[in-house]
Amino acid sequence: MRSLFITLSVLFCATAFGQFPGIVGSANCNALHTDSNVFVAWGAQCKITRGYQDISNTSLGLASVGDSSYAVGKADAGVVSLGDRGSAIITFSAPITNAPGFDFAVFENSFNDSFLELAFVEVSSDGVNYVRFPSVSNLPVSPQFDNNANMDASTIHNLAGKYRALYGTPFDLEELSGHPLIDISAVTHVRIIDVVGNINQPFASFDSQNHVINDPWPTPYASSGFDLDAVGVIHQKAVGVNEYESSSPLSVYPNPAKDRLIIEHSDLIKKELTIYDLMGSPVLKTEITSQQQHIDVSALKSGVYFMLLNSENGKQTRKLIIE
Repeated sequence: MRSLFITLSVLFCATAFGQFPGIVGSANCNALHTDSNVFVAWGAQCKITRGYQDISNTSLGLASVGDSSYAVGKADAGVVSLGDRGSAIITFSAPITNAPGFDFAVFENSFNDSFLELAFVEVSSDGVNYVRFPSVSNLPVSPQFDNNANMDASTIHNLAGKYRALYGTPFDLEELSGHPLIDISAVTHVRIIDVVGNINQPFASFDSQNHVINDPWPTPYASSGFDLDAVGVIHQKAVGVNEYESSSPLSVYPNPAKDRLIIEHSDLIKKELTIYDLMGSPVLKTEITSQQQHIDVSALKSGVYFMLLNSENGKQTRKLIIE
């Protein structure tokens, strides 16, 4: 029932509003730059299963650019190419955990905002059972995108690769809440599966609403398919440490905000609040010294930001929208 609700909700958003977050620099963009301070860890190990350069012509062989080491650590535009329907499994030094806002992001190496190579994203808590994020592609299904593709990121939801190099596509584990095969508080594996952009059977890929996904195809080169750069962790499960969320519930409102933001929490421990833009640059820093504190955000431009709250109990992030 939860999965059905998610799918219907996503469908309603796409139908009623027609768009999802757009390209890097647009007002509602949620892309995260590799230098953003919201990232607390990066993928530690990677296992690659290569796909063909051209799944319709297997004589060309497998994609071969890069190796698994290129997908480990911070996103830096060094990539491993997966090939048509190839995949990568990323593991981490500690599990990813669900917390308010996005929990991790996947990086590809697109050289601009319109030539996008896409991939499905799945997560697992045991390395055996994987659950796929419900994806939507409202891209046109014809003509076939090729190396001159002009794709609109605002028609794409929950597919990795919708942003250009060094900007990650974020994912929120809360979307999978209630699924019987995943523990969203302890995700140990992230699997990336290349979308074959062919718009015709038998090679077509489909989103969660059974739409054909059109992306550049064929790309009969050694660098074929999704080019995985990195997976960045925003919320990581702490082992043997009291997590801030459980020890001190936090309220941040209104969100979206205009001129004023209110921070409420239940303890008297001094905290440091930093607000970052999507490039990872700090734009506001202040101390939280009372249980209800008003923050002046009138100097911030309209757009999407991330807040980082630090205290001796740990740290927590929140997504913030300024109108």
